[in-house]
Amino acid sequence: MTQCLRRSSTCWSTIVAMMAIVCTVAIAPVVAAPPVPKEVDPVPMVTIPAGEFLMGNSEGKGRADEWPQRSVYLDEFAIDQVEVTNERYLAFVATTGHRSPPNPYGTGPLLSVKGIEQHPVVQATWYDAKAYCSWAKKRLPTEAEWEKSARGTDGRLFPWGNEPAASKRANFDHEWEEEKTLHPVGSLPDGDSPYGVKDLSGNAREWVQDWYDAEYYQHAPDRNPQGPEIKGVVRSIRGGSWHSPVSDITATARGRGGFALQTHGTGFRCVRGLEGQTQQK
Repeated sequence: MTQCLRRSSTCWSTIVAMMAIVCTVAIAPVVAAPPVPKEVDPVPMVTIPAGEFLMGNSEGKGRADEWPQRSVYLDEFAIDQVEVTNERYLAFVATTGHRSPPNPYGTGPLLSVKGIEQHPVVQATWYDAKAYCSWAKKRLPTEAEWEKSARGTDGRLFPWGNEPAASKRANFDHEWEEEKTLHPVGSLPDGDSPYGVKDLSGNAREWVQDWYDAEYYQHAPDRNPQGPEIKGVVRSIRGGSWHSPVSDITATARGRGGFALQTHGTGFRCVRGLEGQTQQK
């Protein structure tokens, strides 16, 4: 009898201990994994590695505001693979209440036009472009970042190399044809840059961060240049458009425009610094 009681007592002790362990596990706090930031602008981005590249043109080539050619070092960054599209821009408008750009294709709001969702958004001012990139937790590229993305490190003339410009490589040098004028982004892979960035020549010109100064290259720093320190009246534009002559769609050609400039040939894309660079002047 005594042995039976002892055996029963041992069993009950074991059961109580197991229940205590189960309860402890059950009430232990659950540690959640940190949330993964959600991209509001889920477009593919291309990483441009840190290092030097040749920026500008040797004297006698291109235009005077591209002189002199020099070696420039840039930190690593990522750039949108394609220009911001109408679809992406209108999602930004719907989310933030920012004004919609004018409709270059006719009357009525841009949202009402069908078949242009993947065309680059145009008629955006520099401020519109800056606002979009800020919303996407990105920024506009510097001129140097844009040019390195376009030409790589071998000093090529165009994103695709030194071969002549052609319609299979870039959308340029033609007249306005309504919805047929601009091409869907990424539709001319023969014009890709050495990093795989698309449409950096033609289709839509692109706003960049820098103030424009025709003589800036003569005294610009050779490491992460951010554009002139002194505020000017116009910003730089790169890449040429559907209407541009071949001289304006080279990887080195520089354009410019005022803050409020809205044309049916100017759009933009965004970048993101990968080493803490977020400054935008």
